[in-house]
Amino acid sequence: MRAISNKYLILAALLFFILSSCDNSNELKKPDTGQDSSSAEYFSDPTDEKLAILLKVDTFPKINYNYLVIRDKQHLDSIRNAFPELKENPGLNKMFCLLNRKERRYLKIGDTVLVADSIINDIVAYSVFPLIYPEAKDIEKLVIVSNAYQAYACYEFGKQVRFAATNTGKEKTQTYPGRYAMVWKQELRLSSLDSTWKMPYTWNIHRFAGSAFHKFEMPGYPASHSCLRQFMDDAKWLYDWGQGAKYDSNRVAIHLSGTPVLIIDHFDFRRPRTGPWVALRSNKDTILKLPENPMEFEEALIPISQIPKSTRGILPNRQKYLTAEDTLRARGIIREGVRITESVDFNEERRKKAARKAQAIEQKKSEEAINQTSNPLDDEQIKKNLEELEGEPR
Repeated sequence: MRAISNKYLILAALLFFILSSCDNSNELKKPDTGQDSSSAEYFSDPTDEKLAILLKVDTFPKINYNYLVIRDKQHLDSIRNAFPELKENPGLNKMFCLLNRKERRYLKIGDTVLVADSIINDIVAYSVFPLIYPEAKDIEKLVIVSNAYQAYACYEFGKQVRFAATNTGKEKTQTYPGRYAMVWKQELRLSSLDSTWKMPYTWNIHRFAGSAFHKFEMPGYPASHSCLRQFMDDAKWLYDWGQGAKYDSNRVAIHLSGTPVLIIDHFDFRRPRTGPWVALRSNKDTILKLPENPMEFEEALIPISQIPKSTRGILPNRQKYLTAEDTLRARGIIREGVRITESVDFNEERRKKAARKAQAIEQKKSEEAINQTSNPLDDEQIKKNLEELEGEPR
């Protein structure tokens, strides 16, 4: 059995005492996430052969989760203070942010948050993904993403080596399910859509859509423009761990040749600011089912409207992008009545705005010059001329 840090156990006990010291009769009820549990694929049959294998390799102890509804400002402050961002106890804040898929600064009154009753140094202990993925035993590196659970897992030859939170695309700019692969990385990238968006540790996973893993704000729900946001430490780890695309003799990236990334499901946007992770009772509640043939998983379908206009002309298999939206709607991934947002190049819009402003300034200068030419005499000169005229004999 994996050892639990005594220091963390003591801290966790104190935290639970602090957070539950007030009346919390309404805090331990299972929250309504608005999610259809029947749509989530997980191992529920105890006779399942794969589950039996997983139970043998799962040596992590059971960690119970407690639900806390933030009642008021005092309660909110106590929670923030209980999970400080201290270098000497990084696991404390990490556990809290991971379980809730958000940064502490996004906590607000009325939120339901999860608190574990113990803390384990190996963050994989909290994973909703299987620790062993037998079908991936021959794949050197693989990333599995769940939009539904706003999390991902990294595997090496079928063994899970990392579990992390992510905040994926909002409803009108979703991170669509399907197969992707890492292409290129950049330690600090300024978005090609908006250069004011700074994205440390970027891993591009789609050449044309621009979808990528990177560090960015984590509010605890899908909020991005199709990218996969991460906490800083996870972004740095993935940046160092992943492998980019291979290139042909013409220095063109070979399609899907980098570390495979499988996004296995979609988020339920009926309740866009919460998800099934807040309904978990322990780290043993859910083990997501993964594709039986990972390398045959369907390539992601991305509507052409989600591709920057400057890139649409070089799309391979353009027809697939043209029909993607209809297919996604038929599958219920894009809900009826939802109009997805057209990809906008904010940098180009900003350049156009600056050009219009410069043109307006030049036009104003030109008009002022014309006015000065047609009215060369100022008020003082006109007055002087009138005085001279009055002094002349009639």
